[in-house]
Amino acid sequence: MYRVYKYILPEVRTELNGWRAKAGLIPDEELRRQALASIADKEFHCQGGAVYAAANLGMRHVLIPLIVALQTISDYLDNLCDRSTSLDADDFRRLHQSMLDAVTPELPLQDYYEFRSEKDDGGYLRALVQTCRDCCAKLPSYAAVKEQVIELVSYYCDLQVYKHIRHDLREEELLRWWERHRNNYPQLSWNEFAAATGSTLGMFTLFQEAAVPGMTADKAANIRSAYFPHVCGLHILLDYLIDQEEDIAGGDLNFCNYYDSREATAERIAVIVEQAREDITRLHCPAFHRMIIEGLLALYLSDPKVNGQAEVKAVTRKLMKNSPMSRLFFWVNSMWIRKTG
Repeated sequence: MYRVYKYILPEVRTELNGWRAKAGLIPDEELRRQALASIADKEFHCQGGAVYAAANLGMRHVLIPLIVALQTISDYLDNLCDRSTSLDADDFRRLHQSMLDAVTPELPLQDYYEFRSEKDDGGYLRALVQTCRDCCAKLPSYAAVKEQVIELVSYYCDLQVYKHIRHDLREEELLRWWERHRNNYPQLSWNEFAAATGSTLGMFTLFQEAAVPGMTADKAANIRSAYFPHVCGLHILLDYLIDQEEDIAGGDLNFCNYYDSREATAERIAVIVEQAREDITRLHCPAFHRMIIEGLLALYLSDPKVNGQAEVKAVTRKLMKNSPMSRLFFWVNSMWIRKTG
């Protein structure tokens, strides 16, 4: 916690200030608006992701820029798909090719705006992609984790295409996609699998592990399976939990809305929390990853959005009831929010 508040969070803010300045220079008004909004509204995504750099402060000059850049791509594209001008699956697929290119340096850069009317971002998205590539090249063991990273990014990109197409098509496409994967994850419902694919945490922990020489492909596969689906699913279900009112207002798909009741939502998230805690015990530093899980609960459940949603506050109390560490993190994070505004 000392490392996070002393080093990580201030350096994340510095990185984001740099990207905010670049976003402010985007020539196209709509692209500029969405880029700036994604940074302003979703800074805490980068803060949460960059916690992985706390495990290796000596490599934080690589890990923080990498995590912030990839998460900023994710948040920017999410805004372009959620809040912007297109419902075209080809557009969404091409936009998200930038995330695959960011973690696959040998791929050529593409025209990521080919299928939309807004095109001139002044090189903003390509600069984010190139930053990721440059940072990946500096990770000693990136070759060992690359296959697992690409798989998780591919899942993420599929989700973003299916969940953002026309409202009358998206559930059908998501269910068809689930049918291709359900045998591998029989413990999940379709909405929980979809939620898990929307997380970037599995990618970030693989980056963290790749910062140390000697990583093997087998170890990378073990890390990936420890994070996906339960830690990743918890991450995004918490995100959706606090965004329910916002998503209803915006007509956006929210995977927490597919549970039958508030009680069912709390019960399923609690089950996933416990499974996530169990999964990370097989990693070589389980205490760090347990901190991530408890920190996720605190980060999301202390968000100011929760205060205006009575049902979400009720779920929050249930999830934190048996977790002293989460309650401690909750208090510390609440103090940080008050201090930084």
